[in-house]
Amino acid sequence: MAIAIALAGGWLVGVLTAVPMEYGLAAGFVLATPFVYDAMFRNPPLPESDIGRAAAAIVWHALLVWTILAAVW
Repeated sequence: MAIAIALAGGWLVGVLTAVPMEYGLAAGFVLATPFVYDAMFRNPPLPESDIGRAAAAIVWHALLVWTILAAVW
């Protein structure tokens, strides 16, 4: 729930304020990242040796870097 709220909050900041959408989304991704780590590594729903969890972490970081780069350029 916290991940969705952080991402939606970043989107809302971009839509409802003078903050550019890219900055709002980047802030939402950064805010959601600790919750993603908690869900994937501290309290995982799957066994620890699951390759899908590693793939999800890679995809999350790729999206995070892409969003930040889009906000900067």
